[in-house]
Amino acid sequence: MSEGHFTTGDGCALHYRWDGLESGPVLVLSNSLGTNMAMWEPQVAALAARFRLLRYDTRGHGGSAVPPGGYGLDRLGRDVVELADGLGVATFSFCGLSLGGMTGQWLGWRAPERLERLVIANSSAFMGPPSGWDARIAAVLSEGMAAMAGPVLGRWFTPEFAEDSGNTAAVLQQLLNTPPAGYAGCSAAIRDMDMRRILPLIEAPTLVIGGLSDPATPPEHSHELAAGIANAECVMLEAAHLSNVEKPGEFAAALIAFLERR
Repeated sequence: MSEGHFTTGDGCALHYRWDGLESGPVLVLSNSLGTNMAMWEPQVAALAARFRLLRYDTRGHGGSAVPPGGYGLDRLGRDVVELADGLGVATFSFCGLSLGGMTGQWLGWRAPERLERLVIANSSAFMGPPSGWDARIAAVLSEGMAAMAGPVLGRWFTPEFAEDSGNTAAVLQQLLNTPPAGYAGCSAAIRDMDMRRILPLIEAPTLVIGGLSDPATPPEHSHELAAGIANAECVMLEAAHLSNVEKPGEFAAALIAFLERR
């Protein structure tokens, strides 16, 4: 294990961490809006036994810097490419959940030569309307992250799973610790994103993982992704939005089976 910070071309320090094999295929994990790299802890042991695992905190989250203003998906995607360049990684597989899955779509379109395999989990090609994101940005900047706690937990987990606070305490703390400006900056990237027309341009072998009870990116969003990407397949889990937390073993099994298939 090793970790550090890498500074992107626009001066943003990204926090990253290596786990797993010293050599072997690189797998990059990208977090959702309002979490950080720790959201992947339920999968780390299984993945680290098979891959050279690279996690990073999306700008505005976790241990990464918080540039002012709204971010764009181009910038979030460039962060991954520049981080890989800085760490000497030529090609890699990529797994992103929610916002991370949107970054993955960008990579599949704009940096296809870097991708070996792509996993898009609990994500969408478009999450309108923009007015809803403007309202969320305004609420976070005026009231802080506590304003998001109740609404977000209702989208992240099924009621049955959320009944036990032990299931949700760690990720709730990640949400509350997210800088409001960083959350708002990444919300602007989602607000302005529409990847629907570019899905046919993604050529990497792709796995779409969805949640059957996901109110944030409902099953039809996952099916739209899988139908739009030529070389894609879809796995649906009995979970809400953070399916890797709610169904950790099933998520890891689907991910590993796809990445190791040749």
